[in-house]
Amino acid sequence: QVQLVESGGGLVQAGSSLRLSCAASGSIFSVNVMGWYRQAPGKQRELVATINSGTKINYADSVKGRFTISRGTARNTVYLQMNSLKPEDTGVYYCNANIFAIATPRKDYWGQGTQVTVSS
Repeated sequence: QVQLVESGGGLVQAGSSLRLSCAASGSIFSVNVMGWYRQAPGKQRELVATINSGTKINYADSVKGRFTISRGTARNTVYLQMNSLKPEDTGVYYCNANIFAIATPRKDYWGQGTQVTVSS
């Protein structure tokens, strides 16, 4: 049983910062790529940023220069530092992780999401 739990969302004004956290738990053998996705009302879920177990990082063009994704000391954690937030950043942010769980083939897991609302 693998679970991803996000935290750190909230309601902030434009220009503010938030730091999202995600931790994977369960019978995990290894955690590979982790990432953040978001879904705004009426829109499809989109990639925000991903980071693998090494150094490869990918950002959506809309967040480059403002957001920073990082892995924690514990490799089952991932963070998203969001600076200079804009109203268009509003949405539910979901943590994603590609995990090889004990006795389970590698696959993607999703958290329940954390709401980020940016007011103007």
